[in-house]
Amino acid sequence: MCDRYVIPDQVAAEREFLPGQVWWKFEPHFNVSARRYVPSIRVHDAQTEGMMMRWGLIPAETKGKPSGSSRACADIERVERSKTYKMPWLNGQRCILPAAGFFVWKLTPSNYRQPYYVRVNNRSVFGFAAVWDRWNGEDDDVIESCSIIRVPANSLLEEVADSDRMPAILMRRDYETWLRGTPAEARAALKTYKSEWMTAYAVSPRINSKEPDDAGLIQPIDA
Repeated sequence: MCDRYVIPDQVAAEREFLPGQVWWKFEPHFNVSARRYVPSIRVHDAQTEGMMMRWGLIPAETKGKPSGSSRACADIERVERSKTYKMPWLNGQRCILPAAGFFVWKLTPSNYRQPYYVRVNNRSVFGFAAVWDRWNGEDDDVIESCSIIRVPANSLLEEVADSDRMPAILMRRDYETWLRGTPAEARAALKTYKSEWMTAYAVSPRINSKEPDDAGLIQPIDA
């Protein structure tokens, strides 16, 4: 459950996260999928910075050209233990991806995958917890990329999605802890976001294609 999400307006993202340095430049997008460059917040030289990263982590140890695997998301248990994520996790290579909402799918009794749009109540911008890594290719190519962390789903997401996992959404008070804290402190900030703080509704099946990118994709329909 981490296929597509919505990128907010840049001004709104900067108002929410207050980066010390701004290297990014982006516009709202309503149908963001893996391998696309997305805005992220991380700490560099003791200062927060807003920059663009490839969504879909490429491990630093990757030899040759990166494979087709997107690694868009990873369950927190895998982040803590797997070879791919363990060093970025222990090295504090954590970041926050600004989002306005995300999409999930639910298989209906008629065998149709109904898409739903999920957003956070009273917050036009929120942050996904993510980890990042830097890959250096043989031709001096450098790609900084990231994976969104997933945690157990709340009751709302269990109702509208065919998954028991959801993206890790950070509380505002945990932004600094996530970016600057120890692994143990950061791990404590990863909680399942409460279902009563979120809203989900059915949207058009146009989101099943990666081509459309307009505000109509997040408009509610009758399921």
